[in-house]
Amino acid sequence: NPIFAMKFILDLLKPHVDARIFEIVSFSILKYHYIRQSVYFGTTKNTVKKNALLLYKTGRTNANDGGIDFIMLPTGRIFQVTEVLNFKKYFLDIRKLNRYPITFVIKQDYTPEEAWIIIEKEARDEFKDNQAVLSHYLNCFEELITLPVLTKYLNQIIDNDNLGDLIDELIIQSKVE
Repeated sequence: NPIFAMKFILDLLKPHVDARIFEIVSFSILKYHYIRQSVYFGTTKNTVKKNALLLYKTGRTNANDGGIDFIMLPTGRIFQVTEVLNFKKYFLDIRKLNRYPITFVIKQDYTPEEAWIIIEKEARDEFKDNQAVLSHYLNCFEELITLPVLTKYLNQIIDNDNLGDLIDELIIQSKVE
């Protein structure tokens, strides 16, 4: 039943849901959000080829291994899943990746714009005496994906008739964990 499935998944996109479940659900939604998108790469005009965007989990949920959560190929885009709006936590994630840009997937009901205001204020308070460091770290935020964005992506997945694939992915990822 598609309505039951959608309600079930929406219930998993709540701030109180276990972090491991949120990581699995957010991965599955993002995988099927990006699966229809492509980028073009080539070293010359004649060698440009279309490449599908593929999202991979890089480890187990809540492994606390210091690693990254998801990576997108062929772009190398990095995704880090978190529950909190705490710049110090983001600072550590950015630092451990040698200041490489990161997309943060945040288990909060804020819009990305609202989340950014909170993060930026904390960062400005933390680095008020060092604008160069502040600017460098703030530039490492590639994108913020929050619960409202994931809900929007879920609706697009349903509109594209990929709900069955999404459910299959949730089952596979749940079995792995």
